[in-house]
Amino acid sequence: MRTMISTRSNPVSDAVMNASRQVWLASLGAAVVTRDWAQSEAGNAFRALVKEGTAVESRTIRLVGDRIEGSFAVANSFWKQAATTVRATVKQAADTAVTLVQNNLPKSLPKVKLPAMLATAKPSTRAKRTTRATKPKTRATKAVKRAKRTVKKATKK
Repeated sequence: MRTMISTRSNPVSDAVMNASRQVWLASLGAAVVTRDWAQSEAGNAFRALVKEGTAVESRTIRLVGDRIEGSFAVANSFWKQAATTVRATVKQAADTAVTLVQNNLPKSLPKVKLPAMLATAKPSTRAKRTTRATKPKTRATKAVKRAKRTVKKATKK
């Protein structure tokens, strides 16, 4: 048996087939026109776009550079102002401390009686060594004498 497919002509299906064929042909035509345009005119258009982009980029870089430079100038100004303020504040505090000490401390310090703990201090390595001919002194006596000399020197200055 032979199977035959018969197609009947339907006006709606014919219109759909014609429309899809026309879309196909239009896309082929667009591809050819685009190819021709790309070969002949696209290079000039592309070069013009690059030229305009370069000009915009230059202006933008110059503008951003100017703003950054201005920001650095402002930051440096703030830094110098802060440093000046800190110096002035520290100088004022130091002057106040010096004035306070000068006004409240006596011109000469009173002699201080040595505390008992200095009497038991170890002798320094620079102390004179005793000889057998002299009477040996105790460590406490030597430490007290050394402390007295130190206080005497401090009060002379």
